Amino acid sequence: MSADVNHNLDGDTYASLEATGATYTKGSPQDRAIRGLIARTVAPYLRPTMRGLQLGYAEGVDTSLFAPLVQRLDIVEGNRAFVEAGRADSLPNATFHHALFESFLPTVKEQYDAVFAVYVLEHVQEPITLLRLAREALAEAGLLFVVVPNARALSRQLALHIGMLPTLTSLTPHDREHGHRRVYDRVSLNRELDAAGLRIIAQGGVMLKILADFQMDQLLEQGILGDAQVDGLYSLGHEYPDLCGSLFAVCDAGPWEGRDS
Repeated sequence: MSADVNHNLDGDTYASLEATGATYTKGSPQDRAIRGLIARTVAPYLRPTMRGLQLGYAEGVDTSLFAPLVQRLDIVEGNRAFVEAGRADSLPNATFHHALFESFLPTVKEQYDAVFAVYVLEHVQEPITLLRLAREALAEAGLLFVVVPNARALSRQLALHIGMLPTLTSLTPHDREHGHRRVYDRVSLNRELDAAGLRIIAQGGVMLKILADFQMDQLLEQGILGDAQVDGLYSLGHEYPDLCGSLFAVCDAGPWEGRDS
């Protein structure tokens, strides 16, 4: 199934999203591992009767994991190549919308039980505006699931100490190539969620990240890190969220009667 919303905004454009998407690494073992752990983290909050909305598609790993957990999943993606790849997968309960998030969300005529914003906020120009729009798309008792890169990840702290990063919040050339505009810690993430009127009901870290992405890929490809080690890093992340590669938050819209305040 498919649908298009052909709006455009100043800043991000369809052309810029196509260019950024072309830089994405395909088939990264570390990326697949962490996205599997994200699905494991949010699964207890999901029910098979839920209507879901996913912001972004990229390689589609998240979609393949989230779609079986809900009744229906709408996916909004501004990159045409990603949308066409997603439609080709023919997931029976998935509908793809080629649109920018900020253009699509105000047009939504229904509300969603689950909205997924996984690795989205670091890309957009106005994250608080997007969070407010996502909040308005939530049904009563609906949940917003947010995942962002963590500035205080052990790997970034190591990079700082060996002189590869000037500060923990500095963007690397890899970050900039992939369209990142910022990196978060728990304080900055929570401030944005609060400014958008969202109430955090759960939060933490996803997988303690010991080395850079390419090094993690090599360790997984060589079998030095296996399922047991990934599970161990996931469990360690529960104890040390500020050392994880990513931060997650599960939010609702707060008291329903004050929703539009």
